[in-house]
Amino acid sequence: MIKLYGLFFIATTLLLFLLVLVIKDFRSMNNEERPFKISDIRTKDLVLPDKGSDKPIPDIPVDLDHLNSPNVILVDLNSEKVLVEQDSSERIYPASLTKIMTAILAIENTPDLEKTLIFSSDLFQDLYSQNASLAGFQPGEKVKYKDALYGILLPSGAECCLAFADSIAGSETAFVEMMNKKAAELGMKNTHFRNTTGLHDDDHYSTVEDIYILLRYALKNEVFRTVFTSSRYSTTPSNSHPGGFTFHSTMFKYMDSAEVTGGEILGGKTGYTGQAGLCLASLASVNGHEYILVTANADGTHQTKQLHIMDAVNIYNQIGVAVSN
Repeated sequence: MIKLYGLFFIATTLLLFLLVLVIKDFRSMNNEERPFKISDIRTKDLVLPDKGSDKPIPDIPVDLDHLNSPNVILVDLNSEKVLVEQDSSERIYPASLTKIMTAILAIENTPDLEKTLIFSSDLFQDLYSQNASLAGFQPGEKVKYKDALYGILLPSGAECCLAFADSIAGSETAFVEMMNKKAAELGMKNTHFRNTTGLHDDDHYSTVEDIYILLRYALKNEVFRTVFTSSRYSTTPSNSHPGGFTFHSTMFKYMDSAEVTGGEILGGKTGYTGQAGLCLASLASVNGHEYILVTANADGTHQTKQLHIMDAVNIYNQIGVAVSN
């Protein structure tokens, strides 16, 4: 009898042990990782990451002590926060930065940029005598409006400015009235234009702050942005240039590389006269943010060190270093 009880006890113990193992294995199977399914996620559980480019960044220390340009404004374009400014509302001569206004008005008032305009011989006489910068089109040349637009912003062609002015308004004087009206609409309170090209006139003036306002507005136009951020462009064939010819940006042609710390310089418009000094309005992308930098009055000429471009590279590099730290 005792033996039977002993055997029963042993059998019961073994059964209990086996039962425990079965339950443990069953739980283990239920806890194994399963293939991920989109249906497993509930919409309310999703937490979308913030877009870094939409978030204003903290103050960035930018050293202006060694800058060559006395007039400066730097703005985070995403938040429109002014990060650095120095004599930004002081009157300057904008030189060819004027052509930013000429170009955006040309775009806004030309319904079809694929159509053709003719460069009248009358456009060139004064430009030759004033030693104005030219894109390279010839008197009597038949050119697509698109080619003339690139001619304004890349090689800074004065003949292209006058061609658009005549086509749109009938004369440069009438087009300049449009420019001043647009400046007033944009809130460029310290700007007055006297011509389409930026050739010196004592009554043709602006500020780096106003040029920033203008460039910010112009960059919202996709056509302008495309042209402004191009480093080179080849024209379509014409009667004077059967094989077309190539423009190079007056900024990019002086740069070995557009790269800066954490990003790149996307585009820029240079300016120079003896009275204006070296000027630059540029756009850069650094660490996911876009910045506009406008500088003016740096010493030098087209034949000397391009101090305005050096200033831009310096400042954008400082932003990249500061943001990455």
